[in-house]
Amino acid sequence: MLPKPGVFHFLWEICSGAVDEGSTVRTFGRLTNYDARISEAALSAHHNSNDYRLQVLTSLVEPFEARIGTEYMALGEMESTTGNVPVIQARLLIDADGVDLPLLEHAVQEQRKYFQQRDRSALEAKRTDRRDV
Repeated sequence: MLPKPGVFHFLWEICSGAVDEGSTVRTFGRLTNYDARISEAALSAHHNSNDYRLQVLTSLVEPFEARIGTEYMALGEMESTTGNVPVIQARLLIDADGVDLPLLEHAVQEQRKYFQQRDRSALEAKRTDRRDV
C-alpha cells in the first residue's frame, strides 16, 4: 500500500498547531540548521512579520547534502515532541532553489479555494436531490 500523497500546508500553519499529528503534509522553508549526528534539521519561514521554525527528522532521507540557507520542500508525517511541538518525519526532502515560492503559495491558496467551491457545490447538489425525492 502506498503512503498518502500529502496536503500542502504552510510552515506557519503547521507551527500554529493547525495540522493534526499523523497527517501527511508537504511544506517548504529555508534550511537553517542540520545536525547529521542526531538526524535533525530545521526549516524556517517568515510570514506576516513573524518567523516560524519547524523541526524536521531526517533519518529516512539520509544521507543528503544539506546546504544551510537553501530552500527545501519536505514531504512526511506530522509528529509531536514533548510539549506538543510539531515535528515532521521527512520521507522526502528536496532542494527547492529556483522554485518561485510566492507563486507556489498563490497556487496552493487557489487550489484550496477551488476545493472549497467544489465541496460546496457537491453538498448543495445532494441537498437538491433529497428535496426532489
